[in-house]
Amino acid sequence: MPGRLAGKVALITGATGGIGRATAELFAREDARLVLTDVSQTAVDDLAARLRAEGADVLAVRLDVSSPESWSEAVELTRHRFGRLDVLVNIAGVVDWPGVEETTKDGWDRVIAVNQTGTWLGMKTAMPLLRDSGNASVVNTSSVLGLVGSGAAAAYQASKGAVRLLTKTAAVEYATRGVRVNSVHPGVIATPMIQELLDEQGDQQPDIVRTPMRRAGTPAEVAAMMLFLAGDESSFVTGAEFVVDGGLTAH
Repeated sequence: MPGRLAGKVALITGATGGIGRATAELFAREDARLVLTDVSQTAVDDLAARLRAEGADVLAVRLDVSSPESWSEAVELTRHRFGRLDVLVNIAGVVDWPGVEETTKDGWDRVIAVNQTGTWLGMKTAMPLLRDSGNASVVNTSSVLGLVGSGAAAAYQASKGAVRLLTKTAAVEYATRGVRVNSVHPGVIATPMIQELLDEQGDQQPDIVRTPMRRAGTPAEVAAMMLFLAGDESSFVTGAEFVVDGGLTAH
């Protein structure tokens, strides 16, 4: 039986991180043809080689999501290799923990460039190919910290809040043009980005204590939501936000 993404070409940013890797692996199992991108060519080559060995059709591309030129090259390589693009999953992101007064200008600029500008550039550059698909999906990765305040991580929260509303306005703009746009909002997920914090604090990590399920989520649990939004099962879903947080924002 064909997979849920059979016939589709999907470009994933941040593909070698925790959520990105889990999404790439799941999409490969569901028969997507993949364009895997990351800022590290070596890391993305290694992941692509492993998935190819398992039978996936994969193109590995180095991509700095904050660079218009890098995006243009990635999209052109996608066009040349596959001739189409049906799914864009913007996952690449960085975090900076200081609050308003302690955040530096350099720290602010880096987070905004990757998380916010990178998401916009991805949609801007890939949209012509996505529109040509006629049945395309964009999945942008925000965060629960794009929905509620934490009193810290000023730049990160600003960027993720921006991704939430950028997603909604793009969804309205392209609703009758064959492209759906939705955002995913992970809670505490056991990824390399926060693993050191989880190792130090374990189940007593404050956000885990506040999570009704009393545990961190797994990258695979977020990837399952990415799959739903990428595929045709979500054909009447656009401009929506999907929270994967064990109930953290429910109270």
